[in-house]
Amino acid sequence: MQSLYRPPAGDPKGALVLLHGRGADERDLFPLLDMLDPDRQLLGATARGPLSLPPGGAHWYAVRRVGYPDPETFHSTYPELAGWLDDMLPEHGIPHERTILGGFSQGSVMAYSLGLGARRPRPAGILALSGFIPEVEGFELDLAKARGLPVAIGHGTHDPVIPVEFGRDARDRLTAAAALVTYRESPMPHTIDPAFLRELPSWVSETVASAAAEGPAQPVE
Repeated sequence: MQSLYRPPAGDPKGALVLLHGRGADERDLFPLLDMLDPDRQLLGATARGPLSLPPGGAHWYAVRRVGYPDPETFHSTYPELAGWLDDMLPEHGIPHERTILGGFSQGSVMAYSLGLGARRPRPAGILALSGFIPEVEGFELDLAKARGLPVAIGHGTHDPVIPVEFGRDARDRLTAAAALVTYRESPMPHTIDPAFLRELPSWVSETVASAAAEGPAQPVE
């Protein structure tokens, strides 16, 4: 899987993985790594979706209906992304429980999938911008692992691509699952709110510090 890395300033305290939206690539969110982690405490990484679909660019799955990724394409890319993450983190000596998974649009869907998928390791936190928790035939979520999990959600109230109701649904489901949800709505279309970005560096730092204080996670059964 094609990817880019931004090295930490010293020994990494964790990792920040950002996944792009539909039709973009691994370069799209790369500048956000320095914005979200200005002190370079973390290894930063971005990856490219494996699919090339109309209207161009890279994709994580085919869009048939918002909220419900196409099962065939999702089930082809999800294991590839999980395998990349599971190989990359040990190479840098970073455990899953000190890794923040984030993304925009399709990328946030994949971050939710990796972080909340059944039999997947629990991350340090999830950062979901303009996305949704997916429903895919043959894919199982485990929201029980969300208890105490920091999740930051940002969504535009004028989003014509993924309506804000999907962000609110994620907020409500995760709050009910006892996640530590930070939720922001902005009067914006399908984009990232710069004001929310200015809030997120402290969230990133606190999330990783909290994960480090908890110690090693228990094995996933």
